[in-house]
Order: sequence, then structure tokens, then C-alpha cells
Amino acid sequence: MLYAIIENGGKQYKAVEGKTIEIDRLDLEVGKKVNLDKVLLLVDDNGPRVGTPLVKGVSVDTTVVSHFKGPKIVIFKYRAKERYRKKTGHRQQYTRLMVDSIVYSGKPKVSKKEAAPVVAEPKAKKPVTVKAKSKTAQVKASKAKPVPDKKAAVKKASTSKAAVEK
Repeated sequence: MLYAIIENGGKQYKAVEGKTIEIDRLDLEVGKKVNLDKVLLLVDDNGPRVGTPLVKGVSVDTTVVSHFKGPKIVIFKYRAKERYRKKTGHRQQYTRLMVDSIVYSGKPKVSKKEAAPVVAEPKAKKPVTVKAKSKTAQVKASKAKPVPDKKAAVKKASTSKAAVEK
């Protein structure tokens, strides 16, 4: 599994090709390409490469997907017995980036034939067979009392009242 740990805005994020990451808002338009070159760790088939402090020659190519706000955080300041109460809120601004590729030297090149996803034909559904109930389940079902019909019970009650009134 290929991934990289990158730094942006004093925070660290795990970047995996084809996935999105959510970082603090960047002042860029949606669809713009961003190259993140502060890579702290790279893990590929050959094993991990740890930077001191950065891994040289490695960068992460991303595309801005969207800008959005995080959940609202309520800040409530209170001092007992002093009638001091202050309620404020905050919503952090974020940018969602799609990780297009992790670029580094020694990366195996993938041909277009291998990169194309393989589409498998849907398999025909097998007919569903219903298994017979066990003997104990059949006996219990036969001993169960039938559920009375509510409409029939209402009709009987109404006809008996009508007969009593006449």
C-alpha cells in the first residue's frame, strides 16, 4: 500500500492515491492543482522512508475538490457568582483535496492497460430454493391458533347490538 504523511499548516495528514484529505482552507479555486512537497514519511512496496525532517524528491499532487465548513463548536465562558456568561461559536473552514498521485524517484511506472479498471460481467443470479421447515417447526405451526379477523369480530358485535335493540 502506497501512502505518504504530509505536513500542511502545522498539521499532519495521511495521503493515499485516489482518496481525499481535508486540510485547513486554501485560498484556491475548485479544480486547481496543488503540489504538496512537505512529505515527512513515504511508505511503498520497498518499505518506509522517513525524512529528516523531509523526504527529498517526494511530492503529492492534488486537486481542489471543494471548500466547506466544519461542525459548529460552542464556546461558553462562565464565572460563578459574578453574573459573567459569554457564549460564542466557531466553524472552521476546510478544503477537500483529491490525491491524484504521489511522485517519487523509483516509482514503478504503470502502463495504460494495467491502469484501466477491469469490468467483470455480472453473474447470473442462482434460483433461490426454500428449505422445508424442520418437523418441530411444522408441529408448532400446526398447533398455533389462527389469528381472529378483526373486521369479522366488529361485524358480529354490531349485528348482536342491533338484534338486542329490536
